[in-house]
Amino acid sequence: MLVAAAVCPAPPLLVPEVASGAAAELGDARTACSDALAVLAASRPDLLVVVGTADQDHRGPYPQGARGTFRGFGVEAGVQLGEGEEGPRLLPPSLAVGAWLLRHARWGAAPVEGLGVAEPLDTSLCLEAGRELGAREARVALLVMGDGSACRTLKAPGYLDERAAAFDAAAARALGAADVAALAALDAELAAELLAAGRAPWQVLAGAAEGAGLDGRLLYEDAPYGVGYFVAAWS
Repeated sequence: MLVAAAVCPAPPLLVPEVASGAAAELGDARTACSDALAVLAASRPDLLVVVGTADQDHRGPYPQGARGTFRGFGVEAGVQLGEGEEGPRLLPPSLAVGAWLLRHARWGAAPVEGLGVAEPLDTSLCLEAGRELGAREARVALLVMGDGSACRTLKAPGYLDERAAAFDAAAARALGAADVAALAALDAELAAELLAAGRAPWQVLAGAAEGAGLDGRLLYEDAPYGVGYFVAAWS
């Protein structure tokens, strides 16, 4: 059963070595992520699963010990998903950022695994994947990595879309209130048009949280690069 969840943004810029001179710009987001991870640790889970989007070659489960790298972003920094033998595949960037957050928080509260999901994954399949995760152990926690719309400003990666602010506001309300029904109701087609990469991971969370009765808190909300970033803690 799901006992806690942390929702964090997934940009590699969260990693100071990647952000370099701009590292301070996401300082508040990193602090909020640390606070959310503390909620996970306090829940005393038997298993933590990091969930994030992945391309076709990186979808599916990752065992404890799987490694990731930020070499594609110009730095040699590497990460590992908990302690264990290196797996056959490198983590996708979303899970690598999650692994960095866990290392930064000195996570040791429970074994850690990963799950890479397709960004366009159908809502019903997201919910079913979440239900399966929630049934893995008596006490399951999730670290859910995902961004809101990348169309919030003229300089955003997807340019400005007038629908983006309302989509992100609805997502933020749902994440802050642990509103499972509202997360499940997010429009997958609209999310794709708005480049909201977090939609699928959030709906995996919705499936895992069905019937869990968790409360939520929104710890951070901003769009510093024209992309919606949210941090929330459920317990």
